[in-house]
Amino acid sequence: MPLMFSGKLLSMLYFKSMRTLVKNLDLHSKSVTLSGWVNSRRDHGGLIFIDLRDHTGVVQLVVDPRTADAFRLAETLRDEYVITASGTVRKRAAGLENPNIPTGTIELVVSSLTLLNRSAPLPVPTHDDGQKVGEELRLKYRYLDLRRPSMQERLVRRSRFYKYLRDFMEKNEFIEVTTPILANSSPEGARDFLVPSRLHPGQFYALPQAPQQFKQLLMVGGVPRYYQIATCFRDEDPRADRLYGDFYQLDLEMSFVDDGEVVRQTVEPLMKQLVTKFAGKKLLNDAIPRLSYRDAIEIYGTDKPDLRYDMHLIDLTDDLANTKFAVFAKAECVKAICVKAGADLSRSQIDNFTNQARSLGAGGLAYLTYTEDGVKSPIAKFLSEEELDAIRQKTGAQPGDAVFFGADTRTLVNKVLGQLRIAFADHFSLKDPNTVALCWVVDFPFYEWDDGADKLDFGHNPFSMPKGGLVALDSAKTDADKLAILADQFDMVMNGYEICSGAVRNHNPDITYKAFSLLGFDRDYVDSRFSGMLNAFKYGAPPHAGCAFGIDRIFMVLEDATNIRDIIAFPKNGSGVDLMMESPALVDDYQLDDLGLARKEDEGED
Repeated sequence: MPLMFSGKLLSMLYFKSMRTLVKNLDLHSKSVTLSGWVNSRRDHGGLIFIDLRDHTGVVQLVVDPRTADAFRLAETLRDEYVITASGTVRKRAAGLENPNIPTGTIELVVSSLTLLNRSAPLPVPTHDDGQKVGEELRLKYRYLDLRRPSMQERLVRRSRFYKYLRDFMEKNEFIEVTTPILANSSPEGARDFLVPSRLHPGQFYALPQAPQQFKQLLMVGGVPRYYQIATCFRDEDPRADRLYGDFYQLDLEMSFVDDGEVVRQTVEPLMKQLVTKFAGKKLLNDAIPRLSYRDAIEIYGTDKPDLRYDMHLIDLTDDLANTKFAVFAKAECVKAICVKAGADLSRSQIDNFTNQARSLGAGGLAYLTYTEDGVKSPIAKFLSEEELDAIRQKTGAQPGDAVFFGADTRTLVNKVLGQLRIAFADHFSLKDPNTVALCWVVDFPFYEWDDGADKLDFGHNPFSMPKGGLVALDSAKTDADKLAILADQFDMVMNGYEICSGAVRNHNPDITYKAFSLLGFDRDYVDSRFSGMLNAFKYGAPPHAGCAFGIDRIFMVLEDATNIRDIIAFPKNGSGVDLMMESPALVDDYQLDDLGLARKEDEGED
């Protein structure tokens, strides 16, 4: 807490700093002044005890009736009143120490007390006492929720987290450059937030989904290594690991780099240090593994696999090619996962997993359980001994285990078993919170099939370099050829969360035009969308590559939070509403008039 003595204010930052100050500066019998909130008040008849709190902790105040003015005021104090207290520090009497707080061996005997402000009865608690309060109420009164010691500590740690990022980037000779917030619309894979222009009626800015084009233009401008902690805006539905509206990323780019591995090796030390030194956690592997996108999907069923546990997807398609079991026989792909101790699952638990599989598009969930007496399952009688033996050998199933199957198209099987793998890991508590598993997923498809639009589209964005460059694009004649093209693009995954995306950039206008032409877009379309960047590339653009880390998501994992809204000072709720500021909200008609906009009236029924 702030301690004022000899006319000098010492501002402490951490709980332990108060403890260290009290111990090392020998404040006993010294006069100090403290300011903060009333955490609690206890009237013991002859004495009044007040726990005074600020962002560094709690100190006990003792108010004696002989200090009449202070005592009369102390009798009126309530929780969260804001006060200033002056007095003398003394050791607590033997047996009255509080070992649960760093200042538990001392107390302040009050000589004067000043009321700075009152507080109305609280709608939410400001204590970390385990009291359950709904998120909606916490977000509506977020300024009170932030007073909780756990939230105060988290804000301080987030500040240290930002400093850690900046220190690393500066040490590695990256230059911090801020880029515009009012920009042009860009195809980044999500909806833009549009801003109408008053000076140019009918035209719009877009809040940037990422500083992608600007950072590439910085490379053209001769900046060797750029970074910023960038605010990004995307109109995506919120979820537990994704904020609505605005989020923050560590954005970086490097000139004269034409291999994604250079970027990966440059930033790996930062992530390792954040895990071990900042968060004090253990890395699963000192050498961060590289997985191809294809292998990630085939082995784990997702392009963001959690490597803290196994349960690989085992392909049994060839082993069961001649099976008499109709469900397997008619499927394009048959895969299985072996769940250790899965034989202990109850019938109702298996039904729950089956319902989850059905919700993902599967027809059901076949399984085998293994005991000392052999295999038990409703489907075992449809499988030959050779098939059962192949399943056991390839999955490594032992007595006590269960093997669950997916049989359908390869895409659906990977999707269903990938999600069930995560669900089984949650059920059996396989996710060690003290261990962090990092991996790089590389070699993403340059193009992918968009089922919704029933056409090909870019797998990520048009700014990535296709492996093989113009030759690979010129050689692609069919959709299958196009889908086989790989991008020099990569993601970093942390405990099952995508925390980084990057690529070698396409700095050659001819490759850009060709990449779009394979999707049916002509040069005029490309020029109309990306003229600024393409024109710049005509003037000696160096090869360059970079990436962006989702720092909110990283901090969430390192802090063991289960919801990303818990590590943000002022988040919106799960519907994208700021309950505290009551936004979004209607604006006045004159504001719309200035922008040349009109409010659309609801259409009534005839």
